[in-house]
Amino acid sequence: MSLPLKELINYGKTQLERAGIEDADRDARGLYCFLDRLDSVGLMMHWQDVLQDNQCEAYFELIERRAAGEPFQYITGTQEFMGLTFAVDPSVLIPRQDTETVVEDAEELIQKGTLRDRPYGKPGAIKEILDLCCGSGAIGISLAKRCGRLKVTCSDISAPAIATARRNAAANGCKSVRFEQGDLFEPFSGKLGRKKFDMIISNPPYIASSVIPELQREVREHEPLEALDGGEDGLDFYRCIASEAAGHLHKNGVLMLEIGFDQGEAVTEMLRETGLYGDVTCLKDLAGKDRIVTAKKLKKPLDSAVQP
Repeated sequence: MSLPLKELINYGKTQLERAGIEDADRDARGLYCFLDRLDSVGLMMHWQDVLQDNQCEAYFELIERRAAGEPFQYITGTQEFMGLTFAVDPSVLIPRQDTETVVEDAEELIQKGTLRDRPYGKPGAIKEILDLCCGSGAIGISLAKRCGRLKVTCSDISAPAIATARRNAAANGCKSVRFEQGDLFEPFSGKLGRKKFDMIISNPPYIASSVIPELQREVREHEPLEALDGGEDGLDFYRCIASEAAGHLHKNGVLMLEIGFDQGEAVTEMLRETGLYGDVTCLKDLAGKDRIVTAKKLKKPLDSAVQP
């Protein structure tokens, strides 16, 4: 059956609305743009076109996938983040806008030595960073792209995630970014000693296990569980990072963690209790919710320090 483009997209919108998709109109239009390689202007220019059966069928298939809960970004295979295009697939979390705040704060610290305009280090002191639990590589690759000669290593326990991150680095012209696969700091604890960085930045799994079934269908059924589940209280990874990160930081090195909106107090206290960090700070995102915790490695651990 042949249909005018306008009617086809209205049909797609209706099907997505019936399936409970939040922004049905945007996704209905976006899926056709993806199918026919159009932008929004091109879509309007073709608004009165009559499409043939094979075009309609291809569009219906995309609508069915989206209506079944498959994330728009996995269907199209890309997500925009910090002005760059990242490939995404079910091996990695879809980069969120909230995480852009983490990149912006890290960039300020790397370039200026300040954090939200407050002195927090020296300009140019951070020369090498580790993006821990990197997933698609969105954080590390964005910083490599924006911060010139910065040395970046991305690591993740998932081999498929590392493969996706490698593709993203190449696609965005960041050929110098290094990649390591392993469980947290495992790849950096060799026979010759621990590899150290000026900054460790991470967006680890932080959703409490009991909350996973309550997440949006798109998330709980399609995004990788191992990148979401942070254990019984959502803090398992922070405990490991808090105890081990200092051993992989140079003196005055910075630890920067993305957190859940209700985890600021717990993660802040966790870092302080180790006795390994000072200047522990919790920062809010644009919505006014706790989003980032930063800390600096102390030159000399406090007496209460638990050595990793």
